[in-house]
Amino acid sequence: MIIKTALFQCSSEKIGQCPKTDKPEFAFIGRSNVGKSSLINMLCNIKGLAKVSSAPGKTRQINHFLINDAWYLVDLPGYGYARVSKNKRQEFSKIIGDYIRQREMMYCLFVLIDVRLEPQQIDIDFIRMLGTEEIPFGIVFTKADKLSATKLNENIEAYKKKLLEEWEELPPIFITSSEKKMGREDILDFIENTIQ
Repeated sequence: MIIKTALFQCSSEKIGQCPKTDKPEFAFIGRSNVGKSSLINMLCNIKGLAKVSSAPGKTRQINHFLINDAWYLVDLPGYGYARVSKNKRQEFSKIIGDYIRQREMMYCLFVLIDVRLEPQQIDIDFIRMLGTEEIPFGIVFTKADKLSATKLNENIEAYKKKLLEEWEELPPIFITSSEKKMGREDILDFIENTIQ
């Protein structure tokens, strides 16, 4: 897929404010500081489309970007650690939960995982919830350029092994690096094939 246009559409604090649309949506989520904004900018090939921050928890609303006037890329708040109050974290949790459970036009949720880390319980729990709720999702490993090829493969295999303790089959898996533009075509091709 070639991205010709990527336009910021709106930010929503609750699901009722999201665009009323019949266009497919592909949402991106992950723990704070996983490199979500960088990945979105890399996919769209527009620097600064999604705001990158050194402070975790920057995305606090549901952000819609209209791609090629054909589908929406949706940037969701991160889950887990963010420098915000417990009340705010619960707010984020509700925003995320409402979106992924109620948004009928969401075709796939991409869950971002920092490939440098061992499997984190918070990610495993979140993925388990997606399975229970029958939410279609894929896993996007980020920051692949930060590891040697051997270590990268080791970490991905460790993650697959952990998931296969509970899952009969694995979801689609993408290996990315925003700096190297790695995995861009794989994700965009997957989206293109899904909406055809």
